[in-house]
Amino acid sequence: MIRITLRLPDDVHARLVIQSEVDRRSLNSEVVHLLEAALLATKEDAAALPRDQRPPRP
Repeated sequence: MIRITLRLPDDVHARLVIQSEVDRRSLNSEVVHLLEAALLATKEDAAALPRDQRPPRP
């Protein structure tokens, strides 16, 4: 697992802390969950586009 240092605005941090408490996750688990959900949504959105409009694969 890779460790990173992440700078967040105070209000974003506060919102993440609240959401992690609501979801009963650690702050780290909440951030990972939200990033995975966002990446999955992006992938699904791209798959819904016509083939000639899809972004190139890495």
